[in-house]
Amino acid sequence: MRLQRQLRSIRAQGAKTMPPEAAAMIDRVIADLNARGVEFGRLRPGHQAPDLSLPNHLGRTVSLYETLDRKPVLLLFYRGSWCPYCCAQLRAMQLALPQIRAAGAHLIAVSPELPDHSLTLAERNALDFDILSDLGGAAARGYGLVYRVPDTLRDFYRANGLDLARRNGTPSEEAWHLPVPATYLLSPSGVVRYARIDTDFTQRPEPQSIVDLLLDRGPAH
Repeated sequence: MRLQRQLRSIRAQGAKTMPPEAAAMIDRVIADLNARGVEFGRLRPGHQAPDLSLPNHLGRTVSLYETLDRKPVLLLFYRGSWCPYCCAQLRAMQLALPQIRAAGAHLIAVSPELPDHSLTLAERNALDFDILSDLGGAAARGYGLVYRVPDTLRDFYRANGLDLARRNGTPSEEAWHLPVPATYLLSPSGVVRYARIDTDFTQRPEPQSIVDLLLDRGPAH
C-alpha cells in the first residue's frame, strides 16, 4: 500500500476515535506550523548540511559525515515512535530500503527519543537502518526544525498517557520541543540535494519518489 493511502487511513481513523475538541486543537497546531513554514525551511538545496554525531538504537555513535564517506545519505527527522504517521513513514522507508541501498545511499532516521525506545521501534517494525537519538534536540535545532507543542495539546497528550519527559529523557519543558518532520537527501559532500519539511505532520513524501530522485528519474514529491 502506498504511504499516502496509509497516512489518509490513519487520519480518518483518528477523526473517528478522537474527541472533536482534540482534533480541532491538532488542526490549529498544524495551521500554525504551516503559517510559520518559512521558519523551518532555511536549509535548502545547495546548502551545506550541519554534521551530527549521535547514538543509534544499539548504542553506537553514528557520525553523519563519516557515514557520507563518498555516498549520499537520506536523512529523516521524525517526532517519535508514539506518532503513528512517523511509524508509517519508517515502515514504508524500510520497504524501500533495498532500492535505496542499491542506489548507493544510506538511510538514517533521527528523533528525540531515548535509544531504548528507538530499539523497541526498530524491533517491532523490523527496521534495518540507523535510528539516532537526538536527546535535547540539538541536532534538530541545528537544522532549524524545532517547535514548541502548545500547552493545550500537551494536556491532551498527557491525559492519553504520553509522557515525553520519560520517553525523551529530558526535563518536562524541554521534552515538549519537537522536530517538525523533515526529509533531506544529502550528496556525498554533505550538500542538500532535496529538502522537504512537513509542517503538516500528517504528511510525508512517498518513498518511491525519493528512490526516483536517487536514480535521477525526476523530482521527489
